[in-house]
Amino acid sequence: MRFVNISVIFLLLGACIVSCGDDSRFDEEIVMPGQGGDDPTTEEPKPTQSERSELYRPQIHYTPAANWVNDPNGMVYADGVWHLCYQYNPLGNDWGNLSWGHATSRDLVHWEEQPVVLTPDELGMIFSGSAVVDHNNTAGFGAGAIVAFYTSAGTHQQQSIAYSTDGMQTMTKFAGNPVLANTSMPDFRDPKVMWHEPTKQWVMSLAKGWAYEIEFYGSQDLKSWRKLSTFTTTVGRCNRGQWECPDLFPLTLNGEERWVLIVSVNPGGYMGGSGTMYFIGQFDGTTFTADPLAYPLWLDYGTDNYAGVTWSDAPNGRKVYLGWMNNWQYCGASPTQNYRSAFTLPRELSLIEHQGKPLLASRVVSEISAIAGEEREVANGELDNHAAYRLEITIDAKQNKQWSLANEAGECIDFRYVASSGTLMMTRDSRSGCHDFSGEFTRPSISAPVNQPGDTITFEIYVDQSSVEVLTSSGSMAITALVYPTGGTYTKLLPEGIPAKICPLQSIWI
Repeated sequence: MRFVNISVIFLLLGACIVSCGDDSRFDEEIVMPGQGGDDPTTEEPKPTQSERSELYRPQIHYTPAANWVNDPNGMVYADGVWHLCYQYNPLGNDWGNLSWGHATSRDLVHWEEQPVVLTPDELGMIFSGSAVVDHNNTAGFGAGAIVAFYTSAGTHQQQSIAYSTDGMQTMTKFAGNPVLANTSMPDFRDPKVMWHEPTKQWVMSLAKGWAYEIEFYGSQDLKSWRKLSTFTTTVGRCNRGQWECPDLFPLTLNGEERWVLIVSVNPGGYMGGSGTMYFIGQFDGTTFTADPLAYPLWLDYGTDNYAGVTWSDAPNGRKVYLGWMNNWQYCGASPTQNYRSAFTLPRELSLIEHQGKPLLASRVVSEISAIAGEEREVANGELDNHAAYRLEITIDAKQNKQWSLANEAGECIDFRYVASSGTLMMTRDSRSGCHDFSGEFTRPSISAPVNQPGDTITFEIYVDQSSVEVLTSSGSMAITALVYPTGGTYTKLLPEGIPAKICPLQSIWI
């Protein structure tokens, strides 16, 4: 475990120390995103790598050294490098001044923060978007150029592009921006672009917010776009929050190609606030048609996985997903210091079949083994003092089961598997740690259908300094939840005697 900044710990303990059963609340008004007073001209000094050991700082999840982040953007694989861009405020720890931060990795595990690649201009702030490799030089910027698509968020939301011929070290904004103008729609954002081989065209998915629609556009050159179609649904449960951050891509199930459309909704997620739903169907190059399934289907049943999309041009046709690990209900008040918000672990998506119907499954990428230590059986409930670890628990699917993760301070989170409904329930209440920064944070019951047949179920639980990600070994279910234990990472599995294996995960900042 790395050295922890003692002054930071005492500062946070003074504000957030809790014990099991403490239900107190702060009386102060919560400062939400956009209410901060960032100096528009002065960039805050960033901490060094060694200072990433502050209380709550993730050790196996990417975070920039400092400042505000939200949606992952511009995710593209090129020349052996995984590029991750993201909504970023270079000037402070609150929402605002939105630019594209940038990080790179060669193994999806270790990340190196790069200089900011896109900053606001006369068309507005740089909202969310995507990036592709233009292998055939359709745009005329050069074969193999990386072309980024983003929403220029000024008086209106419009789509713009930028390009790079040096591996995203620099980005040049296109002189003809915006490439898709808008002067009437209040919500028109988050372009996700992909190449559709059967029709030999680029296809852009765009979200229309409170209109509950995704629009599709086609292009031959990435500059001129024509509208193809609009997707919406009459299912009321899908239309409780604005639609954002779409992603359309094909996957194969039983030898048949199916198309998946991911849509983030806020508020209106499965657990309230932010959430990510998906549709499965067919796409013919013009229209996406959803199969007649029971929608919404949820990519994650937790509270803190939002605005996620997949990497473009991933090798071997992989669909690798990354989400923003927070919730708009409380993200602006989260009790972190130098940084605010992180991303989920990268997950590989696939289609599986459950009860005769397709289901989008997600599993943590196999590259996580690069930081995995030696796995051992848990003895006497002791998980040791690891900053981050993977816990594997296998249970009888026909019997109820309960367990808890706790630390020396008595802070804990509880799990309960209900055999009759095949449901896993997680409790994140006042006992979990710091919670009074928002009245929306505690969740007495986060429930998720396991969606898996068989006599046994194996849960893989990834624990970091401020998050817990629970997935079934098949990927049939995922729960992502932030936690802020003031007494350090949960180091005990209760009750003693729960059969489990633990694998320590080395910090990616070492």
